[in-house]
Amino acid sequence: MSLNDTPAANRLHIGVFGQRNAGKSSFINRLTNSRVAIVSEVAGTTADPVYKSMEIHPIGPCTLIDTAGFDDEGALGALRVARTREAAEKTDVAILVAAADQLQAALHTSNALSFEKEWIDFFTKRNTPLLCVLNKTDLVGTDEREGCLRLLQTLTEKILPVSSLTGEGFTAFMQSLVEIPVDFEAPSLTAHLVKSGDKVLLVMPQDIQAPKGRLILPQVQVIRDLLDIGAVITAATADKLPEALASRKDPPDLIITDSQIFAKVFALKPQPTKITSFSVLMARYKGDVNAFVSGADAIDRLNETSRVLIAEACAHNPLDGDIGREKIPALLRKKAGQGLAVDVVSGNQFPEDLRPYSLVIHCGGCMFNRRHILSRILRAEKDGVPITNYGVAIAHLAGILPYVEV
Repeated sequence: MSLNDTPAANRLHIGVFGQRNAGKSSFINRLTNSRVAIVSEVAGTTADPVYKSMEIHPIGPCTLIDTAGFDDEGALGALRVARTREAAEKTDVAILVAAADQLQAALHTSNALSFEKEWIDFFTKRNTPLLCVLNKTDLVGTDEREGCLRLLQTLTEKILPVSSLTGEGFTAFMQSLVEIPVDFEAPSLTAHLVKSGDKVLLVMPQDIQAPKGRLILPQVQVIRDLLDIGAVITAATADKLPEALASRKDPPDLIITDSQIFAKVFALKPQPTKITSFSVLMARYKGDVNAFVSGADAIDRLNETSRVLIAEACAHNPLDGDIGREKIPALLRKKAGQGLAVDVVSGNQFPEDLRPYSLVIHCGGCMFNRRHILSRILRAEKDGVPITNYGVAIAHLAGILPYVEV
């Protein structure tokens, strides 16, 4: 298996941020020892964020994000800054790059670090680990360099001086990067429910939604996690569930099912057997399952005047019976009334203002990293809007959420 086989959503996302011409692209090229990013003296060369998969020893598989300058101007610049902010919401570790020559020119201005302060506050509020770098130290003298360091230290205590041109300071930077404690994903999908030797039955419909010839990503990840733990796994499609249960001498310790058939599987499962779903497992692994369980209570308060937002992580061509675009809206309208309004967004689309909504229902998020999902939860909390996910919402609608393992 090659490095590129690691899904992007399971990599540590390291974002590089700074003003135009701070040397962000040069910094990334020096860090990776390759020409990953385009370097130019022209301000604003980097437009959309550039994502580069690589391995940083001893951290492991990472995604480096090169972003547009957060001081970009004009209508196009505002769009670039918006894309930079989107990248920031996916960032597990932020690197803020300030250029020594730019700071030297602005040492005696009142707002020399206004942009940097704004972005440090942004990452601090999200508990995103941050390293601050003084780049281009080769362009200023010793006294000027010390003046720049003192200025940056008014915002954050530790500043790492480097030169992307000469490589000075990169050994110390790498040591600091490796030492950052980062909880960027949950350690396991199923370890809170399963131990070595436990018998687990997977119920996996292979319908039109399933890709031909392979399993969907959450199923693959759960299977790998269970194998790592040492569980004994069997699998069946929904229509073969009775035969799968009848063929066992003892009932399974746990059933993991597709959320769309939660109620059917719950009705057939043996009494002592625990039950959960792939989507519910993803709710814990990718986000905050307690927030999702609490948010599901809002379903009972929906009515014909309510508006719900369905958020899909991946952009795809919807098929008949799509869970987010058809099945969940139908279940909600059956409970709340046919006048219930439902909006659907996909991929990186997500409203800046969630206040028009009574509830946000997010997919499992297998295509997003955990920080991205947590950022959306934070945004919903800021706007006072409950948020849940597909599996938790379906279990609530079926009346079985109190019996589902989360």
